[in-house]
Amino acid sequence: MRSLIPILMFIPLLAACARTPASDNPERPVSNQDNAQPLAPEYAPQPGDGALVRGNIYLDPVQLVTMESFPLQFSLYLTGSLPTPCHALRLIVLPPDDQNRILIEAYSVTDPDQICIQVLEPFDASLPLGSFPDGHYTVWINAEKVAEFDA
Repeated sequence: MRSLIPILMFIPLLAACARTPASDNPERPVSNQDNAQPLAPEYAPQPGDGALVRGNIYLDPVQLVTMESFPLQFSLYLTGSLPTPCHALRLIVLPPDDQNRILIEAYSVTDPDQICIQVLEPFDASLPLGSFPDGHYTVWINAEKVAEFDA
């Protein structure tokens, strides 16, 4: 019983740390596009990206995921390949336009001076889109329609 007491005292402390909201994180980078939604730090454009070379990505079919919540929340599951292991994925998500189109720009960046093996690097990424007012929406990645949903 005595060995159980320290563990029980540690659980509330651990739970309090885990409940820190992401919006309170001042280091979380945001997109460099006006009105773009914040992304996971590894996919958002970074301050040093201007010195990197921009490249393509090779995108497999996209899966739209609808969370059973109120209001409904949506996300995309992206899989594909980057040109090399030295490329990093970047995503920019713009809010719906007047035609309820959600435009996403997906590309890669790499250091032009870095020597890298020339082989495709697979990736998978979960991209939360959030919730939307009632309506029919279409999702476009690099000017290609990849999904649609009703909110």
